[in-house]
Amino acid sequence: MADFTPVIAVSDLVKGQGRTVEIAGKRIAIFNVDDQIYALEDDCPHRGGPLGPGWVTAEKCTVACPLHGWEFDLKTGAGLTVPARPVRTYPVKVVEGKIEVAV
Repeated sequence: MADFTPVIAVSDLVKGQGRTVEIAGKRIAIFNVDDQIYALEDDCPHRGGPLGPGWVTAEKCTVACPLHGWEFDLKTGAGLTVPARPVRTYPVKVVEGKIEVAV
């Protein structure tokens, strides 16, 4: 079972935006969509673009890579733009106002 690591206060993650954090040498993109927190690997499989600063669409619960627009489902990591490949998702929980991610 993976250990959860506290990374950021929920209040520091603006709704509808993402942010990149580093845990155990891995870059993880975390997102707040309508008070639901999601975590994905921060590298777009197309050209390694960062997903943390990507464009979030709350209605679809997706993020698009800011380099070339490849889109990913925040819940599953599925690539939605052909031929996008999936990105890894990570378990998330909130404890006492802090977001914790297991890698």
